[in-house]
Amino acid sequence: MIESWLQSTGLMLPPLLRDAGHRYVLVTRDPNLYRQPDGELHPVLALASDVIIAETNDDAALVAVAHEVAARRRIDGVLTTCDYYLPAVALVAEELGLPGAPADVLHTATRKHLVRRALAAGGVPDVPFAVASTWDDARKAAASLGYPLVVKPVDMNSGTGVCKVVDEAGLAVAFAEATGPERNTRDQPLERLALLERVVEGPEYSVESVTRDGVTRVLGITAKSVAEPGVEAGSGFVESGHLFPAPLAPDERDAIERHVVAVLDAVGLTHGISHTEVRLTAVGPRLIELNPRQGGGYIFELVRLVTGFNPLQVLVDLALGREPVPGLPVAASAAVTFLLADADGVVREVRGAERLGDDDRVLSHETPSPDREVRPGDNNERIGHVLVADPSGNQAKAWADELATGLKIVVGAALPAH
Repeated sequence: MIESWLQSTGLMLPPLLRDAGHRYVLVTRDPNLYRQPDGELHPVLALASDVIIAETNDDAALVAVAHEVAARRRIDGVLTTCDYYLPAVALVAEELGLPGAPADVLHTATRKHLVRRALAAGGVPDVPFAVASTWDDARKAAASLGYPLVVKPVDMNSGTGVCKVVDEAGLAVAFAEATGPERNTRDQPLERLALLERVVEGPEYSVESVTRDGVTRVLGITAKSVAEPGVEAGSGFVESGHLFPAPLAPDERDAIERHVVAVLDAVGLTHGISHTEVRLTAVGPRLIELNPRQGGGYIFELVRLVTGFNPLQVLVDLALGREPVPGLPVAASAAVTFLLADADGVVREVRGAERLGDDDRVLSHETPSPDREVRPGDNNERIGHVLVADPSGNQAKAWADELATGLKIVVGAALPAH
């Protein structure tokens, strides 16, 4: 295992590996990253057979360490839950002759502008776009594309730095945000390029799929609720909830699935799990973003509840070169609604949370603790969730929204620093 997320899938994968009888070696550049606030070891450290410290941001050093590990013990697969190390995982798997997608394909699939260029080269219908490295390039591209636009950094995740802009003033702020950071949260250098895309209208969906030996199987489609930004400069997109399966007509579902397969084929993805976001526009599906990993935001849990496929188990199976096999589904529909901050400040009180623990429909929930600092912005700033399942119907999203609406989160101004 090369690095891991700290939350969500990063917490869930280690016990899944243990319970399935697998052992893993964690390769990390900094074990202290995985120490819990309470001093306890993160599961990714606690459950590892061995922890090797190596510079995971240096491909040559990482490959050398991988060969050293493989010389001492049998390695059957390579994986990660952290987006930023997907190309490294592909490279190491390639070097060790283990299952995986080509490393150059994963490099493309984790760079938003390279995905757009691959679609153009493959003749896949796409949104008009441009790539800008300078403010002058961005200004000229925006004039050519026309407003409104979405501006994105090409190599960050979780909606970080993604802004909707309607004029040049907003573009200036968004361009600075997209190209300003020099390194990501794992200290990897960023390309500092801005991707400009013409805004497309239509409901948003994400598609979970598995590709093995070049053949893609769609596991299902999730309907996504997105808290649309306003028109002020620097407005970001935040996903406010998910419903699985999406309520789609058969022809809509077929069109989305065919478009996603075309996207994956154009990029060259022959092996792996994918989470592909699209909007269903008046002229057909259009790609929002490709992620060559399992869906976040509890989508993997919604998929498991309804289809029996646990995307984390699928990740393990694919790393081992196995055909994924589903377990038993337990729900007809499942949904999650996120709790969002509508202003900067500090949580003073959460009212109504006690009801969630007494409701049989609720499978998991989280509310913010008092004194937590909150701010609107991107998917990293969601402050809680309510996840429910409907065993026999399609009421899951209505229930989740109803329960989330019943909570009252009181946010006050942050106290000045002393």
